[in-house]
Amino acid sequence: MKLGFFTMPIHPLDKDWRLSLREDREAFLLADELGFTEAYVGEHVTDRAENITSCIAFIAWLAAATKQIKLGTGTVNMPNAHPAAVAASIAMLDHMLDGRLIFGISPGGLLSDAEVFGNLEADRNAMFLEAINQVLQIWASEPPYNLQGQFWNISVQKTLIEDIGQGFIPRPLQRPHPPIVVTAVAPFSKGVTEAAARGWEPISANFLMPAWVKSHWPKYVEGCERAGRPADTANWRVAKSVFVAKDAATAKAYATDPDGPYVYYYRSLFTKLKRSGRIELFKTRRDQPDDEVTLESICDSLIIHGTPESVSDQLLAFQEETGPFGTLLYAGKDWKDRELGRQSMILMAEKVMARVNASASTASKAAE
Repeated sequence: MKLGFFTMPIHPLDKDWRLSLREDREAFLLADELGFTEAYVGEHVTDRAENITSCIAFIAWLAAATKQIKLGTGTVNMPNAHPAAVAASIAMLDHMLDGRLIFGISPGGLLSDAEVFGNLEADRNAMFLEAINQVLQIWASEPPYNLQGQFWNISVQKTLIEDIGQGFIPRPLQRPHPPIVVTAVAPFSKGVTEAAARGWEPISANFLMPAWVKSHWPKYVEGCERAGRPADTANWRVAKSVFVAKDAATAKAYATDPDGPYVYYYRSLFTKLKRSGRIELFKTRRDQPDDEVTLESICDSLIIHGTPESVSDQLLAFQEETGPFGTLLYAGKDWKDRELGRQSMILMAEKVMARVNASASTASKAAE
């Protein structure tokens, strides 16, 4: 199992934006130093808590400061931007990263973003598909493009001057395009099947109950079979909220503190998803009554905390429940306590993963 990083950071509303941005950046730099293989950052335009407004701009800030880690948009919310702008920005970013970019895409989940961009009542899934199809067509073709869609038309027919390069939208360094990943945020996600059929890979969100995470694998297999390609567990990424400390008391206190960053994170998500009628994500069974879903039950089920030994055991139990996956994405949180936040990432990379992979190797040999 590889170790990656995924953050859609939810910061206290009164925290200095400059400080939260610096700390978020520092977490990525630390992940790079510790050998995390990849790291993703989300984006929202209309959220004071989830306050990274452009994942592309944030990754550009990291490009020259990172060495080996692959960086991913997590995600570009496709209905909220013009496909030509996305194509050009992603192409430039891939060159800035010397081919270390992973292109994460989604229809976007924050309703206030949808409203401000004028697509709250629109079919955002249809907009998403048209947008990514046009981005890929831009990269695969030459100007004048002449792409006609329901939502966007893209052409430089009237203004193309080939001999001086006017009218050309840039292509990424990785050809035909950077690896594409999609976030899976629904039980039995049909989107996972459609993505797999197109050669894209899934990230299972860290706010899904284990049973719903498990439901993504057969949907991925279904899509791969449709495309005639093997379904490899190495391509499945699963995000998880984890806090590791040197002693169990510290781990429990920080991870379960009602005013701490982990509970704060899920309180914010619980509020948003309940308001938007998506509380099902936090249910342990589909017929569970809404009033049984509480913040306490969510945190108990979704936050893993403890010493390196305990966290390793809990992650192995989690993987036993979901089935094997290739990359565990450590879910970033606000650094209310900077040293504890850093220490958790260090222990995760240096202690926990070694135990997890040693146990997996032993189990594999025993099965032979």
